[in-house]
Amino acid sequence: MNGAPQLNPAEGRRSATVAGHFGEWVQGRLGPGGPLALVTVACPALCVRARRAGDGAFALRQEPEILDTGLARAFLARLGAPEGRFVLRASMPAGGGAGASTAALVALARAARRDGPGLAAACLAAEGATDPLMEPDPQSVLWAPRAARVLARLAPLPRVEIVGGFLGAPQRTEPADLRFPDVADLVEAVQRAGSAAALARIATRSAERCTALRGPADDPTPRLARALGALGHLRAHTGSARGLIFAPGTIPDHAEAALREAGLAQVLRFAAGGPA
Repeated sequence: MNGAPQLNPAEGRRSATVAGHFGEWVQGRLGPGGPLALVTVACPALCVRARRAGDGAFALRQEPEILDTGLARAFLARLGAPEGRFVLRASMPAGGGAGASTAALVALARAARRDGPGLAAACLAAEGATDPLMEPDPQSVLWAPRAARVLARLAPLPRVEIVGGFLGAPQRTEPADLRFPDVADLVEAVQRAGSAAALARIATRSAERCTALRGPADDPTPRLARALGALGHLRAHTGSARGLIFAPGTIPDHAEAALREAGLAQVLRFAAGGPA
């Protein structure tokens, strides 16, 4: 890859940690037949760590398994780093809508010292659809996931706190799947969201449109949002991540227990929005 730093084995091993995301504030088509676009929910509480464990023929050890080994090998070869032994550890499930595969690819590239201007294109070639986790501030862009490019830069979003988890079986993204609602109005609204309540309303509308089109019909997230006094809710538009949105400092003490009782797994809370 042009402009990529070269790996000097004498420099020793290298590791990289890449944060994931937790669904999207908004995802859908820009007009009925328009391109797919999203604004991601950055989530520092979930991450993938990659470590270059040594030289020699390519080998990959993963906990849990996120990437197909052949795909990972081809990805690094595309970036000019076809050899080396790597270890991947992820704190989020594959197919959860938390960016596990993109985070894993970006972490591998950085561990191999191949983090350069061609990284987004290499991720797209490997996955067919990608999240903006190679961006310095992923939540600050309107992103085209099927083209791996920034459509617009966004002002900082209002600061909120989220409590959420993963609902049901994993659901991996299918690159050819464009069955998403029109969210052109919500994209315009998120660019001028001036408060936590406004951002929550936008995220809730996007989640509701997605659920109406794609299911599941028995999603407990809206009910949980009402019961716990949340400003609104969000979801992974593909994937199992679900979250409730609160103003900072207002998450009830029993929120995590309520989510677990409703069947959500790996329940967590984190801050989102605001400047990077």
